Amino acid sequence: MSRRILLALLIGALATGAVGCEDTKSGSPTTSSGTTAAQALFNPCTGIPDDALRSAGVDPATEEAGIAGVPQSGWEICNWEGPKYFVSVFSTARTVAEFEKKPGNIEFRDVTVAGRVGRQFKVEGASKNLLCDVVFAARQGAVQLRVSNKATISSPEDPCVILNRVGGSTVPLFPH
Repeated sequence: MSRRILLALLIGALATGAVGCEDTKSGSPTTSSGTTAAQALFNPCTGIPDDALRSAGVDPATEEAGIAGVPQSGWEICNWEGPKYFVSVFSTARTVAEFEKKPGNIEFRDVTVAGRVGRQFKVEGASKNLLCDVVFAARQGAVQLRVSNKATISSPEDPCVILNRVGGSTVPLFPH
């Protein structure tokens, strides 16, 4: 249970309070980026095969959808655990620009992971140095890759270095 609580706290920094609100004025729900909520999002739980997860250093059997198993409206989220870190993939109709405007998302910079350009950032707070996030633009909106070092590991590796390694097997599977 403590793994779920830790994971929920780390992932919740982004997904709960998300990047935009739904607008229902026109009758059909849309995100603030204007994409219909009914549009199919990339589902990382089904879109990333087990061999890619093992290459990323996580155990496919630890798969957990949502945040602590709870689906989040407007998102497809999947998490996996490895010996020293968690890997999470968030899929949304929100745009990279909306991520950049969200209070608490800081230190944005351009990066290339597995040949794909994205925007690396950190989330303010106590877990800032345990996490690394990169968000990639996609037709649907964006796909975000997060590496979360386990707080119990002494002398953890830089999560952005891990993310670059993990991205080698996962990012090529993300939609463009």
